[in-house]
Amino acid sequence: MEPLTDVSSIGHIIQLSVAPVFLLTGVGAMLGVLSNRLARTVDRARGLEERYAAAAVADQESLRRDLKLQARRARMIYAAMSLCALCALLICSVIVALFASAFVESELALLITLLFVAAMLAFMAALLVFLREVYLATTNLRIGPT
Repeated sequence: MEPLTDVSSIGHIIQLSVAPVFLLTGVGAMLGVLSNRLARTVDRARGLEERYAAAAVADQESLRRDLKLQARRARMIYAAMSLCALCALLICSVIVALFASAFVESELALLITLLFVAAMLAFMAALLVFLREVYLATTNLRIGPT
């Protein structure tokens, strides 16, 4: 197979890369959601730390549990963010491989397929961790006086 270098071939490669670019937009939105959740969790933990320092010994155990919960949530959000970032890097690699396939003589279809599947697996794992974090947050939610 001869490398493709004419404008119409490059246009075709650009068309093929549009779907992964839209996927990147979705991953970016997910990173924004996770970033906001992490910021709120950190703010909540800082407030709890201030209350812990001024609390009576009897109240400290409850605050300590709440702090551990916030730390666990933050770790889960970070894991989901890391998986989303990995997904984004893999999608970028798919786009690069699509363009590279137009200029090299070797067939990159298997590589492109593997990169895309790996990106989807990373995104699925990020969504699962995100759902677990939301579950953790909602099951430990207390509204009103305790």
